[in-house]
Amino acid sequence: MEFHVSLVGRKSLTREIYRQLRGAILEGRLRPRDPLPPTRELAERLGVARNTVTLAYDRLAGEGFVTSRVGAGTFVSSHIAVAPAPSRTKREEGALRPRTMWDALPLPPAFERTAEYDFRVGLPDSTLFPHKAWRRLTARALRADSVTRVVYGHAAGHLPLRAAIARHIAVSRGVVTAADNITVTNGTQQALDIVARVLVAPRETVAIEEPCYPLPRQLFESHGARVVGVPVDSEGLVVDALPRRARLVYVTPSHQYPLGVAMSLPRRLALLAWAERHGVAIVEDDYDSEFRFHDRPIEPLHLLDTAGRVIYVGTFSKTLLPTLRLGFVVTPASLTTAVQKAKHLADWHTAQLPQMVLAQFLDEGGFARHIRKMRSIYRVRHDMITHALTHELANHLDLIPSTVGLHVAALARKRSVEAMSAVARRAAAAGVEIQELARVSIATPPRAGLVIGYGAIPTSRVAEGLRRLRACLEGQNRPS
Repeated sequence: MEFHVSLVGRKSLTREIYRQLRGAILEGRLRPRDPLPPTRELAERLGVARNTVTLAYDRLAGEGFVTSRVGAGTFVSSHIAVAPAPSRTKREEGALRPRTMWDALPLPPAFERTAEYDFRVGLPDSTLFPHKAWRRLTARALRADSVTRVVYGHAAGHLPLRAAIARHIAVSRGVVTAADNITVTNGTQQALDIVARVLVAPRETVAIEEPCYPLPRQLFESHGARVVGVPVDSEGLVVDALPRRARLVYVTPSHQYPLGVAMSLPRRLALLAWAERHGVAIVEDDYDSEFRFHDRPIEPLHLLDTAGRVIYVGTFSKTLLPTLRLGFVVTPASLTTAVQKAKHLADWHTAQLPQMVLAQFLDEGGFARHIRKMRSIYRVRHDMITHALTHELANHLDLIPSTVGLHVAALARKRSVEAMSAVARRAAAAGVEIQELARVSIATPPRAGLVIGYGAIPTSRVAEGLRRLRACLEGQNRPS
């Protein structure tokens, strides 16, 4: 094991080696049964005589901190108890301070915890991910020379993947573009980040839907933008309420997050006309439109755009697996080079191996088959939840109609925001994870309601989860 020992300016070298190794053992940096470097190796690395290291090891062994086995080496004793972690030093605490905006920004918990009845939003069913096919394609990609032949890939991403994405979105969404205008990103969030780098200067205005997914709002604010919420009604974004001096408008027109409404065709055309009159860019986040259960597909803004003002963003995190962190952005040719330069500055390029695997998965039809399979499964869950909201839960919640995506929203009939927070706490105690609508609002006051996801919860658990939620809505702390 490599272990750093500092002997700069030290007089007793043996004592320092002993002291620093002993401290590492007691503080848990060297754990029970961890091997220590051979005396000859450590002596060569430190530039000291071997006997200097041997004496330090002998002292540690004499005090029971280490044991030696002939032919095997020296190891930390298995009975050593690790001391509690020491308080942070002034150096660890640090004298530097971030910009004030970072003080107020929450660091949300990861989705690592599991829930018995998981109605959280933004999660596909990872248990149904096509692991077998993905492993086979990964093994094939690892055998390809291109994995090791190129030192770094192109900032825009693996060309076969960009070509596969271009074919996929042209067929499935009517978004026609050249592979050259696609940039592969680490999810939607990075796509928005590099677009903001290219288009938005500090103090310029970005318009977003209200309510809206919090992370895009926080991201635009981190770039120094002035973020303005624009109300959403049953037809989507209210175009007449857009701020005149906006530089960019961020929308989720196919399945508004979190309300779930689709932007009507007249409203889409009005938004495009408004953007053309005011010289504004539109970012269209088409995050889960693959899962449509009823009605006809709605044309993306990108398909209706004739002036080259729409930037189309997609992701595979919501359709395959969140941990893949694979997304993409389609830009007009006038922006493509700048966006790819911004991607290069951000992280050079997205990891090559998963890009190669996804390209094969798309080209061989695996993704289309997976979407068809998951659409039928999610449709059952969607119908179960919407039926419950319009029947068993109708006294408490008003469903906002939605026929696409992996969540639905419902407004509280009588309860306040505070009362719905209490419901969410009771639900969590009953093993039901649910999201409050107020947590994704920037308006004052926010609306009271719930956002109910059905991507992660197994179909067999939906009914019981809804029964427990109903008990919590009726004021029971524990489901009967």
